Amino acid sequence: MIADDHELVRRGIRSLLTAHHDWQVVGEAGDGIEAARLAIRLRPRVLIMDITMPKLDGLEATRRILKESPDLKILILTMHESDQMVRRILEAGARGYVLKSDLAEQLIQAVREVSQGRLFLTPKVSDMVLRGFLEAAKRPPSAESDEARPTAREQEILRLLVTGKSNKEIGGLLGIAVRTVETHRAKIMLKLGVHSVAELIHYAMDKGLVTFRASAP
Repeated sequence: MIADDHELVRRGIRSLLTAHHDWQVVGEAGDGIEAARLAIRLRPRVLIMDITMPKLDGLEATRRILKESPDLKILILTMHESDQMVRRILEAGARGYVLKSDLAEQLIQAVREVSQGRLFLTPKVSDMVLRGFLEAAKRPPSAESDEARPTAREQEILRLLVTGKSNKEIGGLLGIAVRTVETHRAKIMLKLGVHSVAELIHYAMDKGLVTFRASAP
């Protein structure tokens, strides 16, 4: 399903999606209230929604939809790239977002990722996450208890998790078994008291393991 207040944008998104013959667009909405109503009724597998919508903004619409249909995967479209925007989108319950400037190049991959239950961060933001993590790693350790801070290996896996890598991809990059990655991931979540990748990102940003810096123009 597509929700955007500009008909030309909806038409462009529909054209991109329907080029993949195994996908079907089941509905369109031009404002946030209509998006929430239709999404709850139609229950699409993925909802692509602009963050700036008349009558009800995309984030509040996301909250309303997920309250009624918690399994629905929502992908937010936005013109903004910042840590604040990442927080707002994840806190609302969306599974990720695509910058409108990257729409043609990234939409298909984003839909594939969120439809399979994975988090998708637009590549420019993933790059900011990675640069911020590397810079944070160079800083002296804080006075915070070592028990609450991931080990060097756990931080390495955490860095890859928050940039959207799957367990299989992490295993390939680090040369370790997928089961080993799963074990590390479970230990990280247990240690930090979190239950999802979205919560991991929140923790990493709050504790200084990941910071964001604006990308170069």
